[in-house]
Amino acid sequence: MIDALKIAVNAADDKKANDLVALDISKIASFASYFLICTGDSSRQIQAIADEVEKRLKTCGIRPSHMEGYQNSEWVLMDYGDLVVHIFSKNARIYYDLERLWRDGKKLDVNRFIQKKETKIGRRKTIRST
Repeated sequence: MIDALKIAVNAADDKKANDLVALDISKIASFASYFLICTGDSSRQIQAIADEVEKRLKTCGIRPSHMEGYQNSEWVLMDYGDLVVHIFSKNARIYYDLERLWRDGKKLDVNRFIQKKETKIGRRKTIRST
C-alpha cells in the first residue's frame, strides 16, 4: 500500500495541495496503515485534489471503499483500506488537528515520494515597448 500512498502524494502535489503530511499508523491502528493529510485553499481545489487522487489510484485498479465530504468540501475523506486520504480546508484542518490526534504515528518524508518533473525549455516571447 506504500505505492498507493506515493501515487496519492503525487496526485495531491500536482494539484498544489498544501502541507502534505504522510503518517504511518500501522503500529497504532487496526483499520489502516497510512494517512495522507493535506489542505486545499478552496472547495474547488479540494475537489480537484480528491478527483486527481481518485483518478490516479483508479488507473492502478485501486478504488475507495468509502468517500465522504466531497459535496461540502470542508473535509474530504477517501478510504482505500490501508490508506486513508484526508483533504481539508484550512479551518477544518486546524479544528480536527489529526496530526495531534495521531501523533504516535510515524511521520514520513513526503518529499521522497514526490517525483521530479522534467521541465521543457520553451521559446520565450519577447515583449518590446515602443
